[in-house]
Amino acid sequence: MTALTDDLFAQLEGAPLQQISQQLGIGRTQAAGAVSAALPLLIGALGKNASQPQGAEALFGALQRDHAGSGGDLGNLLGMVLGGAQSRQTDGAGMLGHIFGGQQNRAEQHLGEATGLGGDRAGQLMKILAPIVLAYLAKRMFSGADNSGGQAIGMAGDGNPTAQVLGAILGQEQQAVRQQGGLGGGLLGAVLDQDGDGQLGLGDLLKIGGGLLGGKR
Repeated sequence: MTALTDDLFAQLEGAPLQQISQQLGIGRTQAAGAVSAALPLLIGALGKNASQPQGAEALFGALQRDHAGSGGDLGNLLGMVLGGAQSRQTDGAGMLGHIFGGQQNRAEQHLGEATGLGGDRAGQLMKILAPIVLAYLAKRMFSGADNSGGQAIGMAGDGNPTAQVLGAILGQEQQAVRQQGGLGGGLLGAVLDQDGDGQLGLGDLLKIGGGLLGGKR
C-alpha cells in the first residue's frame, strides 16, 4: 500500500476491521487482505477521475458539501454505514456508481476473484469503504492534515487551486499504486485500462459532479 491507503488502513485496524469482517461473514485475516486490496482500488480510481480538471472540481465540491464534517470519527461513520443509516454521507452504492462509472461491476468482479470474496461480498465491501474513503479525504483536505498542499498549490495553475491540490495528491497516489504493483496495482490496472487507453472517459468523469457524490450546482 502507499501513503494514503496505508494511513487509512491503519485507522481501520482493530475494532473497525472486526466489524467489517463480521458484516461480511468472513475471518479477520481475509477481511484485512480484502480491505488492503480495496482501498488502493478506490483511491486509485478517484485519482484517475481527478486527473482532469472537471473531475477534480467535481470531487472537491462533493467532499466540501457532503463529507467535510463526517471524517472526524471514522469508527462512528462506519457504525452508521453498517447500521443502514440513509444519508448522502453513507450511501456507498451511489458513490461507487460515480467513482467507477460503467466499470463498477468489473471492479467488484476483479476484487472478488482476487480476494476470494466473490463479486457480491466484494461489492458489499466497497459499499462499506466508499463513504470511509471520501470522509477520510475530506478530513485531510479541510483539516490541513496533508502537508503537500502548499507545494501543489504552487503548481495548480488556473481554476480552483484547492481542487487542483486534491487532484495532484490523488494523482500521485494513483501513480504510486500502479508503480508499486502487487494486488492493489494489478486490480486498478485491470479495472481502468480494459480498453487500453487508461481513461474512464469524460462522460464518466462528469458523472462525479451529479447525484450523491457531487450534488447539484
